[in-house]
Amino acid sequence: MSESTPAAVAATYFEALGRGDMPTAMAQFSAQVVWHQPGAHRFSGQHIGVEAVGAHLGRMMEASEGTFQVAPTGSAMVNGGFIAVPVRFSATRPGTAMDMAGVDLLTIQNAEIVAVHLFSEDGAAEDAFWGAA
Repeated sequence: MSESTPAAVAATYFEALGRGDMPTAMAQFSAQVVWHQPGAHRFSGQHIGVEAVGAHLGRMMEASEGTFQVAPTGSAMVNGGFIAVPVRFSATRPGTAMDMAGVDLLTIQNAEIVAVHLFSEDGAAEDAFWGAA
């Protein structure tokens, strides 16, 4: 793997998400990535390993009938291997919708995303959208 700055890895990840290019987005993760999904809903908790994260995201896409989207809304903020990106995320499913701001905090080491921490502006609304744990 070629040497990449943490900012470049984050940019590649978010650009791939924006294109719907999941193979490229997932290729930015370490094999042992730890995904921290906040809240008290059915998708909350830690998801460990690239396969588990891929399955987790797939379940969210299935639950939202393919409408779940995440898009950066501002510049990445870099502090060494920590990259904080303001985002807007949205999804719909029959009878309900979700659209809110958040922050995705990526931890990047050796040109790979090793951890993802997500923050949303309205945890209760996100919990209500995704459904009980």
